[in-house]
Amino acid sequence: MTDQLIEELLAGKHRALARTITKIENRSPGYRELVSQLHEHTGDADVIGVTGSPGAGKSTLVDKLAESYREQGLTVGVIAIDPSSPFTGGAVLGDRIRMASNTGDMDVFFRSMSARGSLGGLSTATTDAVKALDAFGKDKIIIETVGAGQNEVDIVRTADTVAVLVPPGSGDDVQMLKAGILEIADLFVVNKADLDGADRTVQELKEMVEMRRNEVAVATGHHGAMEAETAETTSTASDESQSWTPPIVETVAKTGDGIGDLIDVLEDHADYLVESGQLEAKARSRYAAEIRTLLREDASELLASEIDARGGIDGFVDRVLDRKTDPYTIADEVLDPIEECVRDQRD
Repeated sequence: MTDQLIEELLAGKHRALARTITKIENRSPGYRELVSQLHEHTGDADVIGVTGSPGAGKSTLVDKLAESYREQGLTVGVIAIDPSSPFTGGAVLGDRIRMASNTGDMDVFFRSMSARGSLGGLSTATTDAVKALDAFGKDKIIIETVGAGQNEVDIVRTADTVAVLVPPGSGDDVQMLKAGILEIADLFVVNKADLDGADRTVQELKEMVEMRRNEVAVATGHHGAMEAETAETTSTASDESQSWTPPIVETVAKTGDGIGDLIDVLEDHADYLVESGQLEAKARSRYAAEIRTLLREDASELLASEIDARGGIDGFVDRVLDRKTDPYTIADEVLDPIEECVRDQRD
């Protein structure tokens, strides 16, 4: 069944793509083999992350982006990360209509997925779903997150380019960006730029980006903005091909204004990643994080199984409470035979 599903997916059958992502999201039997076989067919899609505070207009912007890419003849896959239902673990907003402009277009594949308890974070299932869309042959894959502030940093592990949306007049949001999310942004989008406060928000973002740039320059030993103009020019010129300063794009997603400029900046960043070697560096970092995550998950399951085989955690806790042993000794008891097996296999 797995071989047939992969064959149909690679042949461009959307039903097979939908079934594959369902299998991945539900962690159904055989999903790991499925993802493993898909891996060799990945690596061609541009993966774009769209994140930011609630109310910034992410869904509307993603809709317009997809529409514009289709006008260029490109195929699009969209994964929207929604809050998890406390009852089912599924996406609570999954049934809403969020891609109005592209309804009925088979070359825009939309899937709403659950954050699985990690608000704003991307689950391993989402990473695997991106692989499925990539193997299917989608040119552009857009990941839209639920929008929960600094937790959105998880998106960096999956997206090549991260766009952070900031609504106009959102001083609190800009302060939140200063707290950390600034570092994940490859570009900023001030959406709803026709509203009052947009100019101020753009200016605040420019100041923040410049401040961050100066901090990096000082940390790397380069000249800061307060030094002589000639020194700064020389430093900027020498770093221009190696560094990227997040641009700020103004859009009105509802009308489509600024979407063309946004696409141009996204393309510029994609070119920069290739020319600077950062695309490969990001891939290496992403795979390293994925391997570590899978190892932690698998090791956790293995240990849970071993604890159950030894009578369950309550028995260990009883011994600790009776002062017959301690948590460190318990951990050693459980891990020692596993470590011995690992050493034997390594030798």
